[in-house]
Amino acid sequence: MGSSSSKLERVLNEFPEGERYFGLENFGNTCYCNSVLQALYFCRTFRDKVMQYTPYRENEDNLLVCLTDLFSQIASQKRKTGILAPKRFIQRLKKDNELFRSYMHQDAHEFLNFLLNEMAETLEREEREKAERAGTSVQLPIRTWVHDIFHGKLVNETRCMMCETVTSREENFLDLSLDIEQNSSLTSCFRNFSSTETLGHDDKFFCDQCCCLQEAQKCMKIKQLPNVLLLHLKRFKYIEQLGRYKKLSYRVVFPMELKLFNTTDNCEGADTVYNLSAVVVHVGSGPNHGHYVSLVKSFNNWLFFDDENVEPVTEAMVQTTFGSTTEFGNNTDHGYILMYEKAAAKGGSA
Repeated sequence: MGSSSSKLERVLNEFPEGERYFGLENFGNTCYCNSVLQALYFCRTFRDKVMQYTPYRENEDNLLVCLTDLFSQIASQKRKTGILAPKRFIQRLKKDNELFRSYMHQDAHEFLNFLLNEMAETLEREEREKAERAGTSVQLPIRTWVHDIFHGKLVNETRCMMCETVTSREENFLDLSLDIEQNSSLTSCFRNFSSTETLGHDDKFFCDQCCCLQEAQKCMKIKQLPNVLLLHLKRFKYIEQLGRYKKLSYRVVFPMELKLFNTTDNCEGADTVYNLSAVVVHVGSGPNHGHYVSLVKSFNNWLFFDDENVEPVTEAMVQTTFGSTTEFGNNTDHGYILMYEKAAAKGGSA
């Protein structure tokens, strides 16, 4: 780490005041956790909220407390680069969820999903406790700062083909999972995500207006955009014929700048531009083994985080994680989780 640490200091030359770049020790297949934590640490709005957090109850020990402790540890280091051991956080994670107790290969997206939901639940529980102690009622649903950063809203519109009545159902999300195809782009993934599906035959829709099953057209659109957009490319697919999951190494091009088109007509800020700020990469040919690393943007510099190792890289390295044009390509480094931050708020991204 010594050589890459000095290389890092040389390339970045003048570090931004107070910024730290630390590798995280691997405790036996914990790369799935380290890669996601690095992406989240350099999302400045998220980091600031985590570090401002104080538990409602004294001596509280939960995952959010452990994350606050880890982020504070990194930020308070005297040196600008080095290695830290996220031991307390890993121990708490394994205690809270048996899924992560195994030394088998874990899924970075499952971890991200669990972490954000666990944090939101902790904050919601504390709000309820505060209200109970104060003898006041809490307004539902409780919106936490986790929601302020990552929460978005989908609307599922179903149009009856007989009476033309449109039924809408809203769904909340903290991240979006996208199906992928070979030699495609993020734009085409979103186009498929919001493509119109016809419901007919055994799959008819019960129309309340017609009071019976009818053929219908269904479409999913984004109604509310999050401040930070988390995208999960579904690279692990269950193949019936094989009776197991297979990794899809498909080439999916994702841009540095993203503008979503599959929004509803009344979506606020529909012309929002997002900037790519982090990519969690799965390295390996299969779903049950491999390695996770992350590429993170910090003050216009791209950095490569591989557990203990931290290296400066160019933007061109991000493009090497798009995937392979052929099924058995040599490159097994594939973008798996993408983080996009609103351009207007980009001053907040470290």
